[in-house]
Amino acid sequence: MNKLALGAAIGMALLGAASQAADSQTQAVVKPLMTEPLSGIPGKEVTVLTVEYLPGGASLPHRHDADVFVYVLEGAVVMQVDGKQPVTVRKGETFREGPADIHRQSMNASKTEPAKFVVFMVKDQGKPATRPLEGN
Repeated sequence: MNKLALGAAIGMALLGAASQAADSQTQAVVKPLMTEPLSGIPGKEVTVLTVEYLPGGASLPHRHDADVFVYVLEGAVVMQVDGKQPVTVRKGETFREGPADIHRQSMNASKTEPAKFVVFMVKDQGKPATRPLEGN
């Protein structure tokens, strides 16, 4: 699969997880920026993308099966993985989740302003970036 097709597939997978709610106010805008294999680490790749939640936007519980690093560019988001308390991550702050984490909560902290963040993900090559939880 070429890089453009892989990036589009990753973006669609993330968009599907982030926008499963029917209400258009809960959708996310996901923009894949790059996906590249990691030198010296066979079978691993890095994916970088941006996610923008509309006011009140959220994603359903999901997992990434990857090391995920988030940096908030605008607004604030509420993040939570199973076993930990929710945290509000504001502009200029970071959040991390591990490969075994269940991303229980990911939502815009505001009902009136959008929130935007960068996601840097180290994952197995060719595997989906996000997968929904069954039976949420």
